[in-house]
Amino acid sequence: MFGRGKNNTEAGITLIANNCEVAGDVSFTDQLLVNGVVKGNIYAREDSKATITVSEKGRVEGDIRVPNVVVNGRVSGDIHSSRNVELAAKAEVDGNVYYNLIEMVMGSRVEGNLVHVQDEQRPGEAEVAREPVEATGSEAESTGAAVQVARVKVSSA
Repeated sequence: MFGRGKNNTEAGITLIANNCEVAGDVSFTDQLLVNGVVKGNIYAREDSKATITVSEKGRVEGDIRVPNVVVNGRVSGDIHSSRNVELAAKAEVDGNVYYNLIEMVMGSRVEGNLVHVQDEQRPGEAEVAREPVEATGSEAESTGAAVQVARVKVSSA
């Protein structure tokens, strides 16, 4: 009725605005931008190019299972990513992060385990590193990477 045909496969961006709260699971295929609140799990097909972005004002209370994840807001739940996770400066994650590639900016915070998942592994099959990583005085001052690690709390299970 409104599209160009029944087989319209153009990519689209779905916005959950800052004045919006969604209660329930969300499933999408292209891009999802969360500026508001999602109280439920968020899913996308693992073999897709789907990307979720949780903005600085956005909040997710549930698990995220999306190939590409960008967080600059708050996530209370586990993140499962088959491709990459980017944690921006104001990211706060209360849960485990299962990733293939990860980028963490100084100031981001994770209260949980960082679990590297290889391409052939599924997130539930990965082994969790049991040793917390910490940087000390001169290490933290000499390299930016050490400072990033020092700001991330990795607790053992």
